Amino acid sequence: MIRFSLESQDGQARAGRLITSRGLVETPVFMPVGTRAAVRGMTPDQLAQAGAEILLANTYHLWLQPGERLVEKAGGLHTFMNWGGPILTDSGGFQVFSLPKKTISSEGVRFYPPERKSEALLLTPERAIEIQHALGADMIMPLDECTPHPADHSLAARGVEHTIAWLRRSIEAHRGHDATLFGIVQGSVYPDLRSHCATELVQLDLPAYAIGGVSVGEGHAALAKIVRVTAPMLPGERPRYLMGVGLPEDLLVAVQHGMDMFDCVIPTRYARSATLFTRRGRIRMTRRAYRNDFYPIDVSCTCYACSQFTRAYLHHLYTTNEILGTVLGAIHNVSFYLRLMRDMREAIVEKRFERFRGEFLADYTGSEAKP
Repeated sequence: MIRFSLESQDGQARAGRLITSRGLVETPVFMPVGTRAAVRGMTPDQLAQAGAEILLANTYHLWLQPGERLVEKAGGLHTFMNWGGPILTDSGGFQVFSLPKKTISSEGVRFYPPERKSEALLLTPERAIEIQHALGADMIMPLDECTPHPADHSLAARGVEHTIAWLRRSIEAHRGHDATLFGIVQGSVYPDLRSHCATELVQLDLPAYAIGGVSVGEGHAALAKIVRVTAPMLPGERPRYLMGVGLPEDLLVAVQHGMDMFDCVIPTRYARSATLFTRRGRIRMTRRAYRNDFYPIDVSCTCYACSQFTRAYLHHLYTTNEILGTVLGAIHNVSFYLRLMRDMREAIVEKRFERFRGEFLADYTGSEAKP
């Protein structure tokens, strides 16, 4: 079980600490995503050197391959992937609800995974908890219904009712285990549904809470509104996790409104497509302009990729499809995200978060970055 300590607050922005048996995690924190027990393009040592303190893994994918029992036999996820820090696993619900052929009922979700098109599987709240217990994660998520966007009020309301009912079943399935179980607030873009869901979950007195159902196509403005409305409904003494977010501008507004934990595949996914983050915006390394550019990716960055290599070299790697380009790009993007979180934390502690947010966004224009 984790403990959460709130260290400082600046407006609604919070700086805290997650105390776990596997180490201290300072918040706000970004969790690199190791979907299949691996963060794409990076070794555990490289993640640690970049400053990662906690990773996320995916229950759905690990259930299908290699199977949770094999991971359990290997000694659990930490041993299997050689990561000594804390690990959070999601329930697999988002992936299941993204599949085209699925049947949702009060029992759970029946679906046909692309890997086994002829074999229907059933994911129930109890099964999701059982898989995560076998994986040996430190923090686990219950099965919830992630409503697509757009969704009408009645569909979103059904998702909320399933989410609440499934959480109660998850709590029963989790009794006697040490991992920290989160509750997930659903409700799409509807404040009344978010309020209803949050009220029901808070009454269950869970050790941690999350906001789900965002980053599903609603856009930055709607995401900001959901967080602004929902975060104050969650207990201030418990960690707050915004699932699946996101871009730097999304992280800034979420921290502004009091969220603590984040995850997203964007840093490594963008690295695979030659898109790298800098303080002055995103850059696409395949552009011909970088062929003779001997500056680092980001002159303000001290990561391994920036301290040892140039844009010209990264351009060469990406245009010749050398895998090292993706590796260096992932190292840089993950380092950029982790440094952004550290900078936000420092600004909160020093009571200058709003100034930091304004200055960062003024620099971070989204245009091609200049040295």
